[in-house]
Formats: sequence, structure tokens, C-alpha cells
Amino acid sequence: MPSPIDANRRFSIAPMLDWTDRHYRYFARLMSSQTLLYTEMVTTGAILHGKGDYLAYNQEEHPLALQLGGSNVEDLARCAEIARQRGYDEVNLNVGCPSDRVQNGRFGACLMEEPELVAHCVDAMRQKVDIPVTVKTRIGIDDKDSYEFLGDFITKVSAAGCDTFIIHARKAWLQGLSPKENREIPPLDYPRVYQLKQDFPGLHISINGGIKSFEDMHTHLAQLDGVMVGREAYQNPYLLAEVDQKIFGLDSQVMSRDQVVDAMLPYVEAHLQSGGRLNHISRHMTGLYQGIPGSRSWRRHLSENAHKPGAGIEVLLKAREMMHSGV
Repeated sequence: MPSPIDANRRFSIAPMLDWTDRHYRYFARLMSSQTLLYTEMVTTGAILHGKGDYLAYNQEEHPLALQLGGSNVEDLARCAEIARQRGYDEVNLNVGCPSDRVQNGRFGACLMEEPELVAHCVDAMRQKVDIPVTVKTRIGIDDKDSYEFLGDFITKVSAAGCDTFIIHARKAWLQGLSPKENREIPPLDYPRVYQLKQDFPGLHISINGGIKSFEDMHTHLAQLDGVMVGREAYQNPYLLAEVDQKIFGLDSQVMSRDQVVDAMLPYVEAHLQSGGRLNHISRHMTGLYQGIPGSRSWRRHLSENAHKPGAGIEVLLKAREMMHSGV
């Protein structure tokens, strides 16, 4: 049965550790009302045993998906239920992260070798919640990177009731490459993901990896159901200002970069008043003026001043002024 957020999956922002926190997501939501946002990966252990609240978010962030890391069936089911209670719109299982720490915890990309376990996890979560349970995965791992290997994984996991997959169109090397290298070195294989959609037409398939422009997005959307953009949406966030118009077909006004800064000011003020620091938020905004004359002044002023004790919105306003004046 289609989910209300299926339409939002046409464009989503990838879960990125240390990057897609709630401040970045609020910033992104200002520019696009339709984009499906994902949390950073949160482990089941952090949710069930951690001292902090790892599920906090701003209500404005909806539609919002929680990405879970784990492989203990009972823990994942409990965390999915907690996510539903907290109001998340989707729970996504990470079967794509290749880091050593994640492998040692028996989750992430190494789970591609255990499709029956992934299917069991998906089934257990679906038994507990009425929101979508989805899977983000790679096209293969190490030497297990044939189309047959990927197809077998999708067949077994979809049989457990998962009808939505986000495919990072690179395989992962579990040994010998860092997580950063695993995002860049293994070659992209978009046709393999296209083939997956042809062979599993009833599944909702989104593609992730190396997508930088609206031209790229439309090329993929001609073959698939959705695109997920990662680093480009972070490093060049103003891309998001045109997503509602160019991807979702809305006839809405495109915010200017300056309007985005102005719209962020009340949120920044509230964060500062609650004891937060400016750089918790401003670090996500340094790429806002990318490609604009003077953008170096914007980035430099923020990097040199936003971390200082007592730094307030005047730092953002001064950085913008310096940029426009060519200082």
C-alpha cells in the first residue's frame, strides 16, 4: 500500500554522520518544503542505552526518516516502535556503511552477506509499526558484487515486506578503504540500479551516489522512482532552493540566499538562548553562497568567529555584509 511520503522520496537528502543533524535539517527544510530528510545514522544501542536524546528534532523537519544502525532483531523492533511514538515518518535500516566500527557491531554494509537476517529485522520492525520500513544498501561488497548477488539480496528482503530501497550505486570494500574512500573510489554503476527497477517494477527504488546537478537527477528519474543526494546537498546547500520547483513541480517562489539567512535568524536566536553555540548551526551554512563573488569572505568570517564564546547572529550578519561589500 503506498505511503503518504512516497511522493517525497522523489528527492531526499542522504543520512550523513556528523552532517545531517537537526540544525542542518531545519536549514534544509527552509529551502525545500517537499524533500524527504533523513537523520544521521543512530545505533540501537544509543537509543536504548545512551544518556542523551538521540531522536530530538524540530517539528518543521517533517517529512523525516530515522536511519537505524543495528542487527539485533528485538532491539531494532523496539527502536522502530520508539521512532513511531516520537513521530518519525519512516524507519530506514542502514545496510550501506562500511566503517570498521560498524562492521564490528555487525551492521551496515556487511549485512549484505546476511539477507535472511536483514529480512528478519525488517519483518520484526514492520510488526511493530505502521510507518514505512525501508532499507539503504550498496550494490555489493568486496568480491560479492555481481548483479545476481544484489538481486538475491533484494528478493529476500522484499519478501519480508520491504517495498522501498535506496541503492548507493557503488560497492563497498569492507577491508582496505576508509569510509571516505568508499564514497569515492569504487566506481559508480548506475545501469545496475536501473536494471534492478526493471526486474522489480513493483518496488520503489531510489538511487544515491555522485549526483550533483538537476540534469543528473532528471536522468535518473527517467528510470527510477527517486534520487537521494548527499555531499552536494551539504556542500552546495542552495541547490535545495530550487528542488520544489524543478523536481516536485511546485509553482512556488524560490528564496534568495539572503532570505535564507534572514529566515534562519530566529532559529539561531532560540538556539543561543537555550545555551547553544553559534557554530553548531553556522557550520552547516558555510556553503550557502558557494559560487557567488565574495563567498570566501562569508566562509572565512564564520570559520574565524562563530566558534567564539558569546558569538551571536551579528557574526552571520557581518559575514554577509563583508561578502556583499567584497571585503
